[in-house]
Amino acid sequence: MVYCSSCGTQIADDAYFCPKCGVKTQKGREADVLYPTDRLTDAFYAVGLELEKAFNQAARETHAAIQRAKENLSPRPTEQPTVVCPKCNSKNPSGAIFCNNCGNRIAAEQQRGSVV
Repeated sequence: MVYCSSCGTQIADDAYFCPKCGVKTQKGREADVLYPTDRLTDAFYAVGLELEKAFNQAARETHAAIQRAKENLSPRPTEQPTVVCPKCNSKNPSGAIFCNNCGNRIAAEQQRGSVV
């Protein structure tokens, strides 16, 4: 029989830990055994690393998806049909009743015929 170096409790010769205070015995140190909490700590650390990888990958994929969505939702610049003012030859938006440059009235017939 041996005694615990921490609390003095008598311990079996083949014990790795003191049953009273949990300190590692000389035999436990020689065998390089881990405390049960060490295994748990190592497992949590490994899980943490895997979660970090997964969240980083998810963040990259989410960012790429948002960029694709922005590109697909952005209005494409399209040329709007225009109508030319008969007085000053300014281009006006299709459907304009008056010229945005000179204020001249644009006839409905011109709108249909002068669309550019």
